[in-house]
Amino acid sequence: MGAPPRYRPLTFGVTRADIRTTAEGVQYVRAELDLQPCATRMTDKLVHWATSDPGRLFMARREKRADGSTGDWQRITYGEALRAARSIGQALLDRGLSPERPVAILSENSLEHALLALGCVYAGIPYCPVSPAYSTVSQDYDKLRHVLDTLTPGLVFATEGSRYAKAIAAAVKPDTEVVLAQGEVPGRTVTRWSQLLETAPTPAVDAAMQATGPQTITKFLFTSGSTKLPKAVINTHGMWCANQQQMRQSMPVLAEQPPVLVDWLPWNHTFGGNHNVGLVLYNGGSLYIDDGKPTPALMGETLRNLREVAPTIYFNVPTGFEALAHAMKADPVLRRNLLSRVRMFFYSGAALAQPVWDLLHEVQEAEIGERIVMGTGLGMTESSPFAIFITNPQVKSGHLGLPCPGMELKLVPTEGKVEVRYKGPNVTPGYWRSPDATAEAFDEEGFFRTGDAVQWIDEGNPNLGLRFDGRIAEDFKLATGTFVSVGPLRAKIIAAGAPFVQDAVITGLNRQEVGALVIPTAAVRKLAGLPDNAPMQSVLESTPVQAHFQKVGNELAAQGTGSANRVARLHLMHEAPSIDKGEVTDKGSINQRAVLKHRDALVQAFHDDALPFTLKPQGGKR
Repeated sequence: MGAPPRYRPLTFGVTRADIRTTAEGVQYVRAELDLQPCATRMTDKLVHWATSDPGRLFMARREKRADGSTGDWQRITYGEALRAARSIGQALLDRGLSPERPVAILSENSLEHALLALGCVYAGIPYCPVSPAYSTVSQDYDKLRHVLDTLTPGLVFATEGSRYAKAIAAAVKPDTEVVLAQGEVPGRTVTRWSQLLETAPTPAVDAAMQATGPQTITKFLFTSGSTKLPKAVINTHGMWCANQQQMRQSMPVLAEQPPVLVDWLPWNHTFGGNHNVGLVLYNGGSLYIDDGKPTPALMGETLRNLREVAPTIYFNVPTGFEALAHAMKADPVLRRNLLSRVRMFFYSGAALAQPVWDLLHEVQEAEIGERIVMGTGLGMTESSPFAIFITNPQVKSGHLGLPCPGMELKLVPTEGKVEVRYKGPNVTPGYWRSPDATAEAFDEEGFFRTGDAVQWIDEGNPNLGLRFDGRIAEDFKLATGTFVSVGPLRAKIIAAGAPFVQDAVITGLNRQEVGALVIPTAAVRKLAGLPDNAPMQSVLESTPVQAHFQKVGNELAAQGTGSANRVARLHLMHEAPSIDKGEVTDKGSINQRAVLKHRDALVQAFHDDALPFTLKPQGGKR
C-alpha cells in the first residue's frame, strides 16, 4: 500500500454525531457541535459590510454586448449595493407591494437581478426568482402562468424586452407593472429600471428594514415539479441566516478569509441563490457572475473567467466538473490560476462519476502536489438548502456526511430503505398558499419528509457519516416482487458510460428485467465521427456509438448479481428531455418520474422488443 493522498489543508467543523435509536429502529442524529448565535436578518450583514468596508467588491459581471459576447467586468461594491437597495426598496414600498403582491424576476443572474433582490429584502417585500427557461425555452408558458397565478405579483422584472416580451405578453396580467432594464414589450407600457434606482430613499425604507425579523419572508423558490406542478417554498430571514451560520461552522474555511466565487449556478435554484449568494453576503465575500454553463456552447466562457479570476471555493454540478477536469489537463494557464488559492471544490445536483473525480485529483497532484477536497452533502430547497456535509477529506462518490449544527435528522425505515427527515431552524415553514401540501410534507413530530434514502457509510463507525441511497419515490418493483434501487443504479451507469452519459432513466416497473434509457452528452458526436450537423438519431445509431455502448452495457451486466441490479437492455434517447413536460430542470437535472410518465409508450415498446436499436448486454446473473 502506498502513502495516503495529501490534501490541501481544510478543517471540518462537524466530525462527530450524537445518535439515539428507538425500539422501532428509528434513529435521531445530531451533530455534537451546537449552533452558535447568528444574525436574525440578512440585511444586517449587508449594512455591516457596507459600513465597515464600503469599497469592498460585492459582485461583478462582464458587460453583455449587443452581439452576445462579453466584455470587461462591471463591478458593484458593498457601499453601492446598500445605496441601491435603499432606493429600490423605497420604490417598492411606494407601490404598496407585499407578500400578497410580491416581485417576480423572470431573467437570469445579473447585477440588476442582485440589486432588485436586495431592495426587496431590505424593504421586507418578498420576491421570486423564476426559472428563466419558463420564459425563454418553454413554448407553452404553462409553468410560468402557474408560478404567476400562485404568486399574484405586483411587479414583474426582466432584463431584456427582446428575450422576455413573448412570455410577458402570454403570462403577465395586463394590470401588473413590468420593469425592464432595456428594450420594450410591444403594445405594453413598461417602467424603466433606472426609475427604481433613481428613487430617493426616505426614513420609511429604513423603518421597514428594522421591522423585518426572522419570520419575515425573503423569497419564494419553486420546486422543479415532477408529476405535479411546482410548489412555492417559503424562505424567511431566520431560515437563511441560520443556514449560513450552519455552513460557516461546518465549513470553517468560510470564516478564514472573505470567499471569492466564480459562479454560474442559477439564482432561481436554492444552490445558486441561497447557498452561494448567501455565503458571499454573510461572510463579506465577492461573487463574479459567470455567464458560462457546462454546455459545449458556453463552457468556453467559464474557462475564460477561471483563467482570469481565482476563486477560493469553487461550486459546480457534475457535468461542469467533468468539462473542467478535461480542460485543466490541456490548459496550463487554467490549471495554474484555478488551483492557485482554491481551498475546496463542491458539487451538488447529481452523482459525480468516480472517473471524473480521479481525473481531477490527477490534474491537481501534477500541478500543485496535493489534492483539493471535493466537498458534497445533501440538502434541498426546503432546507435552505444546506443540511448534511462531509466529515473528512476521504470522500467518495455518494458520500454525504453528518447533519450541520442545530439540525436533527430522523432516519426512518421505509419500504426496505431508510428515509432521512429534517428538523431545524433552516427548514421552511411550508409552501405558499398550499396548506394541504404543507401538512403532507411534515410527519407527526414535525420532521420534513425529504423522500431521500440514505445508509451509513460504515455502521460500525457512524462518524464517517451517511451515503446517498436514491430517491424512495423513484424505486419500483419488478414483476418478481424484487425492489430496484434506482439512484445507485443510475450513478453506476453514468460512471460506466463517462464521458458520454449525462444521465439514465431506469425502467422495468412490473417487468421481468431492468432497462435504461440513456441520455447522452454532446461528446457522442465526436465518437460517431459524423459531421457536427448530423441529426442526433444518426449519431446514436452509428456503428461506433452502438459498439461503444454495447461494450458499456456488457460491463454493467457483468457486474450484476441479480435481476434488480443487472441492466438487461439499453436504449440511447434521440429526443432531448423536455422542460415543458418537467423532464429536465434548467440546471440539467433529469426528472425520472416525469420522463417515465410522458414517454410511457416508448418504455413499453422498449421492453416489448418493438424499439429499433435496443442494446441487450451480455453477462451477469439473471
